[in-house]
Amino acid sequence: MTSQRHAPGGDRAVLSRRSLITAMGAGALAASSGRALAQAPAQPPSTVTNPPRDFSPRGAPTTYFTDPDVITVDPLFNQYAQPNSAITRLWTGTLWAEGPAWNAQGRYLVWSDIPNNRQMRWLEDDGRVSVFRMPSNNSNGNSFDFQGRQLSCEHLTRRVVRYELDGSITVLADSFEGKRLNSPNDVVAHPDGSYWFTDPPYGGQLYEGAPDVQGGPSNAGGRLNPKLGQPVGIGTVRRELPTNCYRVDPSGRVDLVVTEDQVPDPNGLCFSPDYKRLYVASTGKGPGDTGPGGKGDIHVFDVGTDNRLSNRRLFSDCMIDGVKCGPDGLRCDVDGNLWASSNAGRAVGYNGVTVWTPEGKLIGRIRLPEVCGNICFGGPKRNRLFMAASQSLYAVYVNTQGAGPG
Repeated sequence: MTSQRHAPGGDRAVLSRRSLITAMGAGALAASSGRALAQAPAQPPSTVTNPPRDFSPRGAPTTYFTDPDVITVDPLFNQYAQPNSAITRLWTGTLWAEGPAWNAQGRYLVWSDIPNNRQMRWLEDDGRVSVFRMPSNNSNGNSFDFQGRQLSCEHLTRRVVRYELDGSITVLADSFEGKRLNSPNDVVAHPDGSYWFTDPPYGGQLYEGAPDVQGGPSNAGGRLNPKLGQPVGIGTVRRELPTNCYRVDPSGRVDLVVTEDQVPDPNGLCFSPDYKRLYVASTGKGPGDTGPGGKGDIHVFDVGTDNRLSNRRLFSDCMIDGVKCGPDGLRCDVDGNLWASSNAGRAVGYNGVTVWTPEGKLIGRIRLPEVCGNICFGGPKRNRLFMAASQSLYAVYVNTQGAGPG
């Protein structure tokens, strides 16, 4: 049965019983949604207080020529901030995002989801994200060398590996002077064919790898069973080495290049564009540390022609406005500026990226709504900064290019 009425102006409007019920239901749903929204718990504070910001592709426009979360601290940064480029959250869904690296030939980004024991891949052409490698042995830092081969630091197996172009795997380092590594964290390639990597202890915990055997530094009480849920052979070793940095020579020899006394708990590292400097981030005290641990700062060394490091000095204490912006991953641009991920914890507005001149002067910041673990330059022109931040992957275009591959 359909009832009819004449609308003003003579137009006939037909209202069926089903339409009426649908309209009434929609109104009830809207009212119900309003009540639900009114009762929803408070959301975490945004990095932009006015207006609140949605970083997702569905979010409202936020960029009016310049992104409000790309902050110029010194006018020098204006030449590197790309006008009309917005920070975008490309994907979310990791437990702890780390180790972004750009594959120029494949035009994709790979990064680690450490607790989920997998590597993810973002395709540049359509933005598709898929699982790239699982299991990944709780990989952390990734990079690509000058031949386009992927390098990965594995927490679970305590080693650094290289994925060859034919798909096979080469173990670059898993020990030093007969002792097992702790949990390699980040790795970079040098033009001479060597690889440099850091070896802090962060993989010696349940969430990101496997603790030591009973009595080991990260399992001193022996209450943890490091074999649970692991393949055969995992959970049978203990920490044996200090937290050092190493160089893998093209011959395969592993050399100690930075000691724990020089930079405790080393994390991210990168070379300057001319490879005459090595930057090393020192993070906080790790599982099993018996010393004071890192202080959340960045150190720099001069690199000699013989690959020996000298003239160690503090590059930055990473204190900004009285807030400790703990560094993790590091990358240099072609002008030698150092871009560092920032972990400021609950200091909302200081998580993200800090940008420093070669002299150690802070010139810019990028604010993210999550703690940022690591970064890299990518895109076809290598002018897009990718940021692996806690559960998400972010990106923003910049007016410079990254130095070095990956």
